Amino acid sequence: MPYKILIVDDEKMLTDLLSDHFKDNGYLTYTANNAKTALSNLKHSPDLILLDINMPETDGLALCKMIRDNVTCPIIFLTARITEQDKINGFLTGGDDYITKPFSLPEITARIGAHLRREYRNHNSQQLLTSQDLIVNLSKRTVFYKDTEIGFSKKEFDIIEFLITNSGQVFDKERLYESVWGFDAEGDSNVVKEHVRKIRQKLHDVTGKDYIETIWGVGYRWNR
Repeated sequence: MPYKILIVDDEKMLTDLLSDHFKDNGYLTYTANNAKTALSNLKHSPDLILLDINMPETDGLALCKMIRDNVTCPIIFLTARITEQDKINGFLTGGDDYITKPFSLPEITARIGAHLRREYRNHNSQQLLTSQDLIVNLSKRTVFYKDTEIGFSKKEFDIIEFLITNSGQVFDKERLYESVWGFDAEGDSNVVKEHVRKIRQKLHDVTGKDYIETIWGVGYRWNR
């Protein structure tokens, strides 16, 4: 299976150029021209991320800090910044390398190859899902909003995992109970209501958003 590279830069011409180049060299590429699209592309579990620092709204440093606790792959900054302090800031936020613009395609290709070879022994990918700035790491069973972790009990996380992996679909409490507690569980499906209430409260306290919607008389669904 080819290595997957996520290329993030607000200059579409550059992301297209790099994407075509790396495809020609046998890589699978994904591109993003802003932080929101980059976050959505984390679901592809990239093996390496090329990340521009100078992006509007959420810049590369902020994005790197946001995702580093959930992304183990190398992150290489692309930037025109060249001061020592800029480089230090990049490393402190979780970057692994720093390539200044302008750069040559042979140089960046060689640098990426070196990082991927070093990462080969730790190639186990993390399964990530994102939703409105929320990052759910199914492998580590963690939930982050930007750079803040939100703690959940085992059953609470199980409910989140079931709903977010079936985002947009409506499930009644009986179906949720069977899926999370099991068909042979001794108990009452009404426990689902209390767990969902706690999940909502924890999410809202940190994010100010409502991720789980109640469809009255039907059940619950995760808002896309």
